[in-house]
Amino acid sequence: MNPYLGNNPEDKQLIEQVLRGNHRAFATLIGNTEHLVAQIVFKMIPVAEDRKDLAQDIYLKVFRNLAGFKFQSKFSTWVARIAFNTCLTWIDKKKPVYPGNLTEKETIPATSEALYNTPVNASSSETRIFNKETAFIVGKEIEKLPPVYKTLIILFHQESMTYEELSQITGLAEGTVKSSLFRARKMLKENLLMKYEKEAL
Repeated sequence: MNPYLGNNPEDKQLIEQVLRGNHRAFATLIGNTEHLVAQIVFKMIPVAEDRKDLAQDIYLKVFRNLAGFKFQSKFSTWVARIAFNTCLTWIDKKKPVYPGNLTEKETIPATSEALYNTPVNASSSETRIFNKETAFIVGKEIEKLPPVYKTLIILFHQESMTYEELSQITGLAEGTVKSSLFRARKMLKENLLMKYEKEAL
């Protein structure tokens, strides 16, 4: 089975319309992918005023290179790779100093569920409160992860992307993606244990 046959038929139609000069169709493509692009930009770029400029730059690159898109991956994955590489270029050029440990911010309940178990016999309201508090705690610690680690965690757990898709986006081998995710989770768990064990003393 060809792993790249996951494109939405609507995307192909929209791309063909854009190439014929339909700018409304490009606005639709932006709308279909802007959440994913925002996830990557917000995880990797710490300077708020640069994010909007980067998003515009990303979609300018998408527009300029659209004729070269050959549907060898999902369109959203292709856009995500442009976003990822554009952010990496920005980081390399600006060399920003991240607070703590190369940081950004986000919360991911999926990861919090993997690190903690809901209390036994908790009521539904207690469970919701516990899950919300846990997600907030994990989210604060995710801020301290390196941008690439955080991006991988978010795209894997929150956006449900496969190792193959992450490999296409980052340009890393699938084995490297898996090991990077392992290290990211390990770093997150160690940071949580270190901080909250200290606070419990």
